[in-house]
Amino acid sequence: MKVGIDSYCYHRLFGEVYAGQNQPDKILTFEDFLTKTETLGIDGVSLESCFIPKFDKAYLDDVKTHLDRTGLDRVYAWGHPDGLEGGKNERAFEEMIEHIEYAQQIGAPVMRVVGSSLMFRFEPHGPQLEKLTRMFSEATKIAERYGVKLAVENHIDYNSDEILQLIQGVNSPYFGVNFDSGNFLRVLDDPIQAMEKLAPYVFATHIKDLKPVKGVPVNEWYFFSCVPTGEGLIPNERLAELLSQHNYQGFLAVEVDFLHPDYTDREEEVVKQSIQALRSLTKTL
Repeated sequence: MKVGIDSYCYHRLFGEVYAGQNQPDKILTFEDFLTKTETLGIDGVSLESCFIPKFDKAYLDDVKTHLDRTGLDRVYAWGHPDGLEGGKNERAFEEMIEHIEYAQQIGAPVMRVVGSSLMFRFEPHGPQLEKLTRMFSEATKIAERYGVKLAVENHIDYNSDEILQLIQGVNSPYFGVNFDSGNFLRVLDDPIQAMEKLAPYVFATHIKDLKPVKGVPVNEWYFFSCVPTGEGLIPNERLAELLSQHNYQGFLAVEVDFLHPDYTDREEEVVKQSIQALRSLTKTL
C-alpha cells in the first residue's frame, strides 16, 4: 500500500498558526512544499487548496507537470476549515463546484470535500445531513463529468453512522469518504469500528495518531493532539489491514494538525517518523 502526506502537516509553516502555537521562523511557500515532497520518499500527496496561491490554468498546469515528473499520486483537498457549514453556505457550495475543475486540472482523481466542522457540531445533525445530501448529490453529478470522485471528510463533526448515512443518501460510485482516523476519535467514535463500516467507500485517507494532552480541557478539539504514528492511541495497522481487505487503491496520507506538546515545532520529525512507521506496517499487506 502506498504512503503519502497531506500538505496540512505544515500548516504552521504556511502561516496558519493556532492559538498556543509558535510563529514559524520562516514561511513555507507552496513551491517550497512541492520541492520538499521530493525529499520525503513518499508516493502521494494531498494538496490543501487553502495553501495553493492561485488557480489560473497556467499555474495549475505547472503543478500537474511537477507532480507528474515526480510520479506522485494526488488528492485535491477542498473545504478547510468549515466547508459547507452544515449545508448553510451556498457560496461555499459554488466555490466547491469551481474547485472540481481545479482538481481535474492537476490530475487528481479524488477531491476531498468538507460538509461541516466542529463549529457546527452541536447544531441538530438531521437537517444538516438532509441539506448536505442534496448538495453533494448535485456536486457529484458535476464531478463525474470531470472524472473526479468526491470524498467527504469527517471534520470533527459527524460520527461514522452519520457519514455512512450521507454516503448512502448520495448513492453514487463517485461519492465516498476521506477517512480521517483522528477526527473519528475526536468525536468519540472508535476508528476501527468506523473503518469496518466505511472501508468499502474510502477513496482517500488522513492518518493521524493522537495522545491526550494533560491540562487541556477535554472538550477542546486538540485535547487529542498529534504524535508520530505508532506512539498514540490509534491502531493504524488494523485500519490499513481493513483498507487492504477492501482493495483500497489510494495512499495512506499522514496528516498532522495540532502537535502534542512533546513535539512542539517538530513537524518535520513527526512527518518523517510517521512515514517510516506506515512504510513498516504496510510491508506485509
